[in-house]
Amino acid sequence: MGQRRLLTLAGIAAFWAAVVLYHLISLQVFHHRYYVQLARQHQEVPIEVPAPRGTLFDRNGQTLAMSVPTESVYVNPLKLPDLGMAADLLGRVLHLDRAQLFATLKQAYDDHRGYLLIKHRVDFQEAENLRGLAFDWIGVQHESQRHYPKGDLAAHVLGGVDFSETGTSGVERALEQDLHGVPGEMRLVTDVKGRGIESQLAKPARPGAAITLTIDERIQFVAERELEAAVIEHHAFAGSLVAMNPQNGEVLAMASYPTYDPNQALQGNDPRRINHAVSLPFEPGSVFKVITLSAALETTDLKPDSPINCHGGAFTLPGRVIHDSHAGLGIIPMADVLARSSNSGAVEIGSHVGPENLYKYVRRFGFGQKTGIELKEENRGRVWPFNRWRKTSWASVSMGQEVGVTTLQLAQAAAVVANGGFLIHPHLVLKKNDKPVPVAPPVRILQPDNAILMRSMMEGVVVLPYGTGRRARLDGYSVGGKTGSAQIFDTQTKHYTHSYNGTFMGFAPLTNPALVVVVTLNGTHGEGGFGGVVAAPVFHAVASEALRVMEVPRDLPDDKPHTLVAVAANMDDLADPDRADTDNVLADDDDDAPDAQVAAPSGPTVPNFKGMNMRAVLAQAAEMGITVLPAGSGIARVQNPPAGTPLYEGERIRVQFVR
Repeated sequence: MGQRRLLTLAGIAAFWAAVVLYHLISLQVFHHRYYVQLARQHQEVPIEVPAPRGTLFDRNGQTLAMSVPTESVYVNPLKLPDLGMAADLLGRVLHLDRAQLFATLKQAYDDHRGYLLIKHRVDFQEAENLRGLAFDWIGVQHESQRHYPKGDLAAHVLGGVDFSETGTSGVERALEQDLHGVPGEMRLVTDVKGRGIESQLAKPARPGAAITLTIDERIQFVAERELEAAVIEHHAFAGSLVAMNPQNGEVLAMASYPTYDPNQALQGNDPRRINHAVSLPFEPGSVFKVITLSAALETTDLKPDSPINCHGGAFTLPGRVIHDSHAGLGIIPMADVLARSSNSGAVEIGSHVGPENLYKYVRRFGFGQKTGIELKEENRGRVWPFNRWRKTSWASVSMGQEVGVTTLQLAQAAAVVANGGFLIHPHLVLKKNDKPVPVAPPVRILQPDNAILMRSMMEGVVVLPYGTGRRARLDGYSVGGKTGSAQIFDTQTKHYTHSYNGTFMGFAPLTNPALVVVVTLNGTHGEGGFGGVVAAPVFHAVASEALRVMEVPRDLPDDKPHTLVAVAANMDDLADPDRADTDNVLADDDDDAPDAQVAAPSGPTVPNFKGMNMRAVLAQAAEMGITVLPAGSGIARVQNPPAGTPLYEGERIRVQFVR
């Protein structure tokens, strides 16, 4: 009996030992990983390690945007000894509203939340004060804050970020995936009271890419300074400027006014956020005549010296009359149509081009479509589909009406003429880390000879005594350009106002253009609000400084005469002849400087250089005492002004040589 009982007890003990052994093996061998993970869930607290946001540099390595380390405060609402005391304490130390903070803590406690962020980016003293309290329910964690060391410089290009350092506008938004990086993870081992014992890095954070922009901060600074001064001086409501390399599309400066400091928070609807260079299209006015004349060179037999009938300054269309400020303009060369900014002449040229060809070249120049620049705020502008054109739409488009363009699109179009006929793709990103960013290849849209002819005609806008862009002349550099002064259309009254979009687009030097600058002032008023008056001087200031910074060699002697108008000194301040490119087409504009006040040609007539080599051309020019600007090599094929044209004092002859 006793032996049986002993055996029973021994069996029970053996069975119990086997069960214990089984569980030990199960815990330590078969289910070891599971229970380790379970223990970690109770003992370890995962903490996200923010990835440093990528730095933004200008093309010369100057820092434009960076992330600096800072700290934030959080609490564990479930460990708060007293909600009222916590609200009092945190509100006083962190300078927060006590009532609002109490409500937030109470809501988190009721929701059984174990983590509540109280304040982002506390200053050093606030963080030290909280650490000194040594409460286990208060924590301070590291984070970063976006900082723009140049203040408002290039604000619309750079854009901004929200409290979580996620891009909200500009390059910050467009390149969010590259800049944001990948967060890491830190594991904090805690004791039974939730206090940290030790920590280990589970996954390192991967920083965002360093982005090098095409912007040159020196040119950007001058662009913003001059644009702001012009907007304020001429009482405009906004302005924009784009400076670009016409050979590769690199944007060297992009300015918009009004501006803001991205270090300061703005409300979402603040108008200062608007990047006028890419976001708000406008009717361009006479700058668009460059497109009309380019299409004419490509699709008709018209040349710069071809006679164009300006119909006495009044072109009659069904239901409307197009007027010029130059009353009585008759038959003049096509080059003078551009230089004088004749509306009736542009419409006459547009009639030769025809509506279909005009529409085709408007689109080929990139209008009505995005350039593809790295800004999500870009607007495609407005070009009505050809099947929606009215009977006289071709006439309106010929002089820059019934289309909506951006300053960036105008810069892209000007680059076509400057670079010899290629549509290039404007871009802002030069490198990601140390890797150059590929750019879409250019597309030829103009024949080289026609681009050179347009270049020469645009030079006349600046250098001829009656040219509308005289204020854009540069010391030591040849310049080509075009002015525009388009009346702003009131969508409420359905009429054009006496407020203007004043524009100048130009490039320099003509022999090998290295820079395109387009300036637009929106909402200028009166006779002083035309493009040649308000925008051309901004071009002069910005282009002069940019060419110096870029170390572009001068192509004209320093002693070249610049004042070509033989009138009183104040005559150049009269209303710009470009006033005729507004949409006031039913009434005469006769308050421009009259042609009789302009100096008559006083030099020799232009010889015929075609078919001669460069040495012979230069020898004959030296013998006659005239200045020739040669381009290319081989035999002279194109010259401007044409043979037989009387020369004005200081006027130069441009000759293109082709092998």
